[in-house]
Amino acid sequence: MGDPGTIDSVVEAHDLELAYGRHTALCCADFAIPPAALTVLMGSNGSGKSTLMNAIAGLVEPLRGSLVVLDKPPPPDPGSVAYVLQATAADALLPITVREIVTMARFAHRGLLGRLQRSDREAVERALATMELQQVVNCRFSELSGGQRQRALVAQGLAQEAEILLLDEPMTGLDLVSRARIIDVLSAQREEGRAVIMASHDLDDAMLADHVLLLAGRVVSEGPPAIALAPDRLREAYGHRYLELDDAVGILDDHHHHGHGAHSETR
Repeated sequence: MGDPGTIDSVVEAHDLELAYGRHTALCCADFAIPPAALTVLMGSNGSGKSTLMNAIAGLVEPLRGSLVVLDKPPPPDPGSVAYVLQATAADALLPITVREIVTMARFAHRGLLGRLQRSDREAVERALATMELQQVVNCRFSELSGGQRQRALVAQGLAQEAEILLLDEPMTGLDLVSRARIIDVLSAQREEGRAVIMASHDLDDAMLADHVLLLAGRVVSEGPPAIALAPDRLREAYGHRYLELDDAVGILDDHHHHGHGAHSETR
């Protein structure tokens, strides 16, 4: 991994337009995501978070404008970006074990037919230990709880040892233990110099960030949480779904996996 102090941003966009199928997901976007920081892509369902994550990973091509990831247009170099999906998006019926799922991360470095080295096995063991999965390493993915599945997918991302770690709403619907473990791990990754980019629709998640992109089909605001999530910016992004009470703010969000919910933060 390069020295994060030598670059101003790991992802940079100018007049970026992205589409999901025939639907424009993000338009006229200008932003820069810093290195060695936790950046949260905040917004409701349909705001452009997942499409932007896919574009950073090289899975979606810009319709116009420019997107630069680690000093080059996507797709990024193999192994340089790790993409962690939600457990709900992974096939729970896959007949593979937790260890096999995490080991798959090393294919980005060795290829599907490449022989794993000692360094690969050590990276896998570190990731399993970090996510506290040692007791279930030989269990099939289908046998795990929802929280364990998500931790296994995060472990897979960690084992890749990439410069950028992308996570698509990793804490949605998790138990408190799994949520706390993932929060601690993301903080540690940032301290080790990695750029962590996490999509979320939850204010509590966004307030943990160093840097926030507030999205609503465009970049509504960007910066530290206190600036990017100011009441006027949230009101602009969420409209009537943004609630402001005497001692808290809240967002009514029709999240696509978990139904209707209210996400609030005490001031």
